[in-house]
Amino acid sequence: MFRALTLAFLLSSICVLAQTQPEFREQLLRQIEAGRLQEAVITGQRAVSEWPKDAVLRHYLGLAYFKAGDLKQAQQQLERSRDLDPKQADTHYDLALVFLSQTDYPSAATELESSIKLSPNNPLAHVLLGRAYLNSNRSVPAIEEFKTAIRIDPRLALGHYHLGFAYASLGRNDEAIAEYKTELQTSGENPVVVYEIGHSLEESGRHQEAIAYLQRASELDARNPNVWYNLGKAQLAAGHAAEADASLRQSIELDPQDPRPHYQLARALEKAGKADEARTERQRFAELKKAQPATAGMATSRDQ
Repeated sequence: MFRALTLAFLLSSICVLAQTQPEFREQLLRQIEAGRLQEAVITGQRAVSEWPKDAVLRHYLGLAYFKAGDLKQAQQQLERSRDLDPKQADTHYDLALVFLSQTDYPSAATELESSIKLSPNNPLAHVLLGRAYLNSNRSVPAIEEFKTAIRIDPRLALGHYHLGFAYASLGRNDEAIAEYKTELQTSGENPVVVYEIGHSLEESGRHQEAIAYLQRASELDARNPNVWYNLGKAQLAAGHAAEADASLRQSIELDPQDPRPHYQLARALEKAGKADEARTERQRFAELKKAQPATAGMATSRDQ
């Protein structure tokens, strides 16, 4: 009789667990989707303490930590979820987002490659893998990932922008400009895309065309110092020294620590016959350039 009761109790407990475990998953997901992240973290901690080998609960807890800004805990939970069930594409994808947030591009690429093997038709995974490659100075495979993303979803927002940026990183400005213009046709006017067209035109020596796009970019995003810098640079190259002076001073006002506009402003002042002011700007350029930390020469660092 005692053994029968014990067996009945154990069976009953298993049934309760079978019901409660999915309920925890559902509750945790609802809290995350509602933005109640602190509640989600508490719920997730309680759930994984009861079911430590539940990969889904670990995944959701990692997602809650990630959205709450705790990248260390997010990484720990998502890695544990991945190790428990390595065949879930979403887990690899979300873990890649954590690595991207930490600028750990090689690790992000590894997780995205795994995600794509499991779910090859996710265009965003291809875009993110392309970005991870691009930030690791691997522009050629990045281009292939962006092309794949566009093939999967021809109207993917910023798909052509990313492909254009990858082309530009290799100095293939004509191809970059074509992709940027396609992006405008696909997704509408975007200040970043308008700026990049102007930037690529300026780097190609098509200064007058560049001015038109960069002036439009300055209207759309007046607080972007790079817009004003490249506008001033194009204006100076096109022989419009006075207009360049104003644009470059605007760039300096927005980002006083950037040495580049001081150098171009010195050139504009020299053309205007203002030798003393030009000398001051060249000195300021040298001081700021010396104070800059050394960079690793990333493929994405196009402005020099």
